[in-house]
Amino acid sequence: TTLLSPCRQIPQEGAESSLRQLLVEAFASAGRVDNITMVMGLHPQYLSSFWKTQSLLLRMDGPLPYHTRHYIAIMAAARHQCSYLVGLHREEFLQVGGNPAWLQGLHCAPQKLRNLSEINKLLAHRPWLVTKEHIEALLKTGEDSWSLAELVQALVLLTHYHSLASFVFGCGIHPKVDQDGGHGCRPPSPHSDSGSASDDSVGGSGGRDAVREVEVLMERMKLLQESQLEEEGVTQEEMATRFELEKSESLLVAPADTADPSLRSNVLCFVEDPEFGYKDFTRRGEQAPPTFRAQ
Repeated sequence: TTLLSPCRQIPQEGAESSLRQLLVEAFASAGRVDNITMVMGLHPQYLSSFWKTQSLLLRMDGPLPYHTRHYIAIMAAARHQCSYLVGLHREEFLQVGGNPAWLQGLHCAPQKLRNLSEINKLLAHRPWLVTKEHIEALLKTGEDSWSLAELVQALVLLTHYHSLASFVFGCGIHPKVDQDGGHGCRPPSPHSDSGSASDDSVGGSGGRDAVREVEVLMERMKLLQESQLEEEGVTQEEMATRFELEKSESLLVAPADTADPSLRSNVLCFVEDPEFGYKDFTRRGEQAPPTFRAQ
């Protein structure tokens, strides 16, 4: 929590230059600087690690085709009804050549992907219930079986996006009015269906556009930081009072996903057994459930 709390100072010149370079690279690679990147930009070192992880998972060499990776991200985010991430990766899925028919819902996806639904459900809500049998069932020889390498990457993607959905909710991240998932322009041409992603350069007109876009974003971030600096005179007691007021008021407002039925249907179509949710791991006086331990 401390790591991701708003900064109290505008970044110094060196840090600002480093952040600008990170945003340029993100823009040149993905064609946008999404709102998650903007929030994490308050902590450039954290953003750098996060962005490298995202690139490795989604754009670098691996056993899964690019469109499959994005569909798995959709499945994971939908499990927590995170419409922001679902919308973001629906667009990414199409940009890398995914079949639009799959976006009608999980029932339209290949059986191989649908077979991930059960372990996706457990990992999202009650991971202690995962057993070796769940893994064996997915690896079982057959037309829709997963290789071990594919399954490892799929499980990493699922758990990554379960966690990222919590970050999105915790920071109150929403798409912009145009629903494109963030600041950006038309993304670059999709990579091939599988294999290594080509290295994106920041040269040419695309690079110049990226730099201009990032300059605008940096200025917005400065204004945000300056407005925070004006709050320095606020006492801890006043801040606590404001927090309690905001918390009590927020409890009276239904979440956006619940308030908008069409939004919920666009997310829940990727979910099987939507009523399945978190349940306490163990209660006093009850025997703890068996767990699957992998060291």
